[in-house]
Amino acid sequence: MSTITTKDGVEIFYRDWGPRDGQPIVFHHGWPLSGDDWDTQMLFFVNKGYRVIAHDRRGHGRSAQVSDGHDMDHYAADVAEVVQHLDLKNAVHIGHSTGGGEVARYVARYGQPQGRVAKAVLIGAVTPTMLKTAENPGGLTMDVFDGFRSGLAANRSQFYLDIASGPFYGFNRPNATVIEGAIRNWWRQGMMGSAKAHYDGIKAWSETDFTSDLKSINLPTLVMHGDDDQVVPIANTALLAVKLLRKGELKVYEGLPHGMATTQADVINPDLLAFIKA
Repeated sequence: MSTITTKDGVEIFYRDWGPRDGQPIVFHHGWPLSGDDWDTQMLFFVNKGYRVIAHDRRGHGRSAQVSDGHDMDHYAADVAEVVQHLDLKNAVHIGHSTGGGEVARYVARYGQPQGRVAKAVLIGAVTPTMLKTAENPGGLTMDVFDGFRSGLAANRSQFYLDIASGPFYGFNRPNATVIEGAIRNWWRQGMMGSAKAHYDGIKAWSETDFTSDLKSINLPTLVMHGDDDQVVPIANTALLAVKLLRKGELKVYEGLPHGMATTQADVINPDLLAFIKA
């Protein structure tokens, strides 16, 4: 397996496919998944001559199930070490959900001065912040995230099955076309990871404020969001995030769910390609 060991001793798994002289595309997965969630995108882009990379976040997938460091600062630092190890330059970083937050923090802190990043994409991202506060009155209340924690702690396997079968892909909507394989693959990825990492990670994706990160990104950034996203509601995320970005572009997908990169890959992949090539 391809792995690196970070400065704080954590083994991070990654996949690196395609020509070494191809433009790199780095994919950042959502909670509680792994780099496998990008299979459709990685195959699409590697077949078009790009170099595609996807890592498993610490505590997720095939990376080490360490006890600590399950926060956005560590997530971004881990990405920086993978990028440095592979010496990636002029890369496009694409993040979904929690991975969108990871992209924002990585690009803001590590990606711009060295010419490491060319463009960024935030898909169904948790940016700028999820939690309702005095400064963010449209956010979700803490009891929503406490519900995630209690569901995970009580019966992680069933909780993950319920998420994948319901709101994540919009399979709970009337007349939805349920894709059993997508449900099973979501559950499989989730159960590969560490319950401790996933539990702690809820705080990372629900309470981190990425406002300053977004404001500091001075690169073309595409914000993609389904307007029927039941996990990361569009009104308090994408619609606000694009206003904070210096070079932001918003693309809203009518009726599409949080997991639209999987269920509507035939729509999302060409749009990603068009943005990258523009």
